[in-house]
Amino acid sequence: MAIDTHVHFWQYQKEKDAWITDDMKILQQDFYPENLLPELKANGVEGCVAVQASSSEQETDFLIALANKNPMIRGVVGWIDFQQENIAERLQYYSQYPIIKGWRHVVQAEPDDFLLGKKFQNGIAELAAFGYTYDLLIFPKQLDAAISFIAKFPDQKMIIDHAAKPAIALSEIKKWETGIKTIAATNCCCKLSGLFTEAVWSNWTENTFYPYLDILFAAFGTDRLLFGSDWPVIQLAGIYTQWKELLEKYMLQFSVADREKVFNTNAVNFYQL
Repeated sequence: MAIDTHVHFWQYQKEKDAWITDDMKILQQDFYPENLLPELKANGVEGCVAVQASSSEQETDFLIALANKNPMIRGVVGWIDFQQENIAERLQYYSQYPIIKGWRHVVQAEPDDFLLGKKFQNGIAELAAFGYTYDLLIFPKQLDAAISFIAKFPDQKMIIDHAAKPAIALSEIKKWETGIKTIAATNCCCKLSGLFTEAVWSNWTENTFYPYLDILFAAFGTDRLLFGSDWPVIQLAGIYTQWKELLEKYMLQFSVADREKVFNTNAVNFYQL
């Protein structure tokens, strides 16, 4: 069985979910655990981690409420304003909900040097006291800032979402590879998720992703890579089964123990599920 470390749920609202543009019409609807459950069952996935998609504490509360009613949700990665003065107080408040395993901010939508801001870093510094993880969502152009950011928090558990979104559609790989290798030299982990939507949505093959997977497995090894689907966003470019089967096929060269790590054990250990 497997754990999916990256799924989203939302009640679609045009203003709140403005990032879902008209070329993503398939996502302009509600997505709830009952919509995902058939996919999990069909693919031998026993649980998932629900990750924030909008930037509000209401989003965090929404995911907590869903998790309370749906045992398939093993953990929540919420949103909180790391730049607020009372960040420690807010983290203390949320510590009453053990389903919250970590936090994320949509850094990819911020200026390239956002991670270097003092207020944001002060907020991140409060996470360790509560045992929380941090999901790092960035574009390749933000890798340099991310490298400096990670170096400031050597004891903070962090994970790169969607492998830092390499520009697969443009066949750009070298600069991303350099940044990924530098990050992999730290204790940071990485999610094998979100790559479908970085390729040309309607024109990819398995071989499109193999060069990127080669780099990720060589850099992080099987102890620090975690399977994730990025459902329902994955539906822009493919279906759940395609991504999981692609990774399974790629990993046939690895031992059963290594496959178990990537699809299950690493998730349990990283997020303390």
